[in-house]
Amino acid sequence: MNIYLTKKGVAKFRKRHPLIQSEDLQQVKTTNQWVKFLDPQQNVMGVGYLGVQNKGIGWVLSFEETSIDQSFFEQRFAKAKGKRNHYYQDETTTAFRVFNSEGDQVGGLTIDLYATYAVFSWYNDTLYQHKSEIVTAFQSIFPEIIGAYEKIRFAADLPESQWLYGQEAPEPLLVLENGITYATYLNEGLMTGIFLDQKEVRGQLVEGLVSGKTLLNMFSYTGAFSVAAAMGGASQTTSVDLAKRSLEKTREQFSVNGIDPETQKIHVMDVFGYFQYAKKKNLRFDAIVLDPPSFARNKKKVFSVAKNYGELVTDSLEILADDGLLIASTNAANLPIGKFQELIEDALHAAQVSFACLHTYRLPADFAVDRHFNEGNYLKVFFYQIHRE
Repeated sequence: MNIYLTKKGVAKFRKRHPLIQSEDLQQVKTTNQWVKFLDPQQNVMGVGYLGVQNKGIGWVLSFEETSIDQSFFEQRFAKAKGKRNHYYQDETTTAFRVFNSEGDQVGGLTIDLYATYAVFSWYNDTLYQHKSEIVTAFQSIFPEIIGAYEKIRFAADLPESQWLYGQEAPEPLLVLENGITYATYLNEGLMTGIFLDQKEVRGQLVEGLVSGKTLLNMFSYTGAFSVAAAMGGASQTTSVDLAKRSLEKTREQFSVNGIDPETQKIHVMDVFGYFQYAKKKNLRFDAIVLDPPSFARNKKKVFSVAKNYGELVTDSLEILADDGLLIASTNAANLPIGKFQELIEDALHAAQVSFACLHTYRLPADFAVDRHFNEGNYLKVFFYQIHRE
């Protein structure tokens, strides 16, 4: 099928921007076919597909005219696998992303490796309709993968998580990252128990960044930052998350690393409520991790990173020890890194503290980024040393 571009669309194609928006097309059509994108003079500008997802309405898979078939996907997978050679050689890390959507030139699909298993995430129905040839291509390039699962990350009358092929993974499936063990569950909803994009940040903690110090992990999920800190010599970790399952999951993460969960503190409660609790108890922490979801809601409050992150920073400063470390993180793709840093530093200036940015982290190398698509580099993490005058 041929799809004609607007002038704006042609300009974006010339800049090799892979994401299609409705204003890029002269006419938006619904189709599960692979399509050719043409300029008004009928020159082929690229090939790809149309498929609505949380960002855009389609993706360019190649800026040259080519056939999209099993061989096409085999070539994409082989190239992606080659780029991750470093991770395959690292015996201390057995879980990483092997295919990252537009960063590996197939927007709408990510694939994560967990030891000898794979997890496919489909972000739109169009690509999902071509699942058979895509999975077959994957199996030809990754014959060592003994089983796979899939996550459905678009609106559909389908299970959000299900077995895809091969053997079923044990529960929990133990994987390594920076030499630390993490318990994962490949068929338990959309999440697996660990966010692989934070491996380098956790690596800093494993290497002793907070050795001998106390760490507060807010929005802790399964406590991965806490476990990394404890294994790196932290004197005490405190994990806080509103989800009830976080207690059991966090205890398990400590246990599989030989740490008695009773030696650590785990609270199931609202983060802002914990700030109030900590202030009343005069608690102080040497390091605080702030890694909230982009958007969250509880009975009393709606939280948005773009609107409310500064409040998190302000509340953290009240319970952060002098010369403490603030690890400020977000995965909000629609928040530019400069704006995020501004939110943090505006709150620091308002609190009249002095500070120094020690480290900045973006996505690790396995989360390949298309240099023509800055939004794809969504992870932004700043390490701040805070000092009160």
